[in-house]
Formats: sequence, C-alpha cells, structure tokens
Amino acid sequence: MAPDDPIASLIALLSRLPGIGERTAARLAFYVLEGEPQYADALGKALSTIHEEVTRCEICGNYGAESHCGICQDPRRDETVVCIVAKVPDLIALESLGSFRGRYHVLHGLLAPLDGIGPDQLPLDALERRIADQGLKEVIIATPLNVEGEATALFIADTLSAMSVKVSRIAAGVPHGGELEFTDQVTLGRALEDRRSVR
Repeated sequence: MAPDDPIASLIALLSRLPGIGERTAARLAFYVLEGEPQYADALGKALSTIHEEVTRCEICGNYGAESHCGICQDPRRDETVVCIVAKVPDLIALESLGSFRGRYHVLHGLLAPLDGIGPDQLPLDALERRIADQGLKEVIIATPLNVEGEATALFIADTLSAMSVKVSRIAAGVPHGGELEFTDQVTLGRALEDRRSVR
C-alpha cells in the first residue's frame, strides 16, 4: 500500500495499541471499513473526544466523566478500606469480582527508577491525606507481583508504617510477574481474600 493510503495509515495507528499486531490491526481496519459508516463515525468521535470528556477522579484517581468517580460517590462502599492498584485496568479486574466493597487509590504507575519514576511521581501524598482525613482502617496493596510492584508495595508499607492503619498485601495466588488485568477471576479473588499483613 502507498504511504498516503488511508487504510495503511489506519493499520499503522491501530498496530501501535498494546497487544495489537499488524495482522490484527489489518483485520480491525477492514472490519471498520466494511461496516456501517455510522459505526466508524461514532468510533472516531469517541476517540477524538476521550481526552476532553474523561478526567481523573479527584479522590482516587480512577477515570470518569465527573470530578468524583462512581465508586467514590457510592455511599454503599466501605470508605474505611482502600485498595491500592497500579492502574485503572487493575481496578476494573478487581471490580469484576463483585466481592470487594471498599474503595480504591490508583497510582497510575509503579516505582521504576530506570524509567525516571520515583516516589514523587506517585500520588502517595494524596493517600496519606485520605488516611488522615477519612479514618481509614485498612490499606490493601494490590500492585503486581513483579519487581516494580513489590518495590512499590514495600515503599508504600514503609511510608505508612508510622500511621495507625492496617497495611496488607494481596496473597501470592496471582502468578509472579503477572498482571492483574490478565489474571483469571478465581485466582484474583483468592489473592484478595487471602491477603496478608505487611507489618
């Protein structure tokens, strides 16, 4: 295909998405092309406005259309228990279990000094304020069980050691190096239920 071919451009853009290779990108591009024009219009509009219409929750960092996400606005949630996750897909994975009724704190990253991500890049000040202001009883650290996730968990546990809050870590039912969003629900549910105290 010629470099200025719109199909080639669409395939190139789609193949930049995580987990999408060139073949899958081509299938997606032709699916959109051969489908209803209204679908392509709606998809294009959704993509072009997503940064304008979606914001981070001012309390937990989850994505939503308002300043406070639906979970933080839900009065039925236990606001004394907060689960720390690295990213929003991890939150979604835990929510899909339907068994956790606390709230969340999204880090939007993990400690990775080689990538320039240190403690100052993570919203830990906001977490400490939540502990002080909301009277949290337990903080569950549900970062991935890989090197960065473990380092982040240990740093958070150390940071919170002087505060009067129970700090626990999800159990190792999640495979080492595994990402929460790709972990099956049974394993993820068992890891959450069998969490252990960090200190």
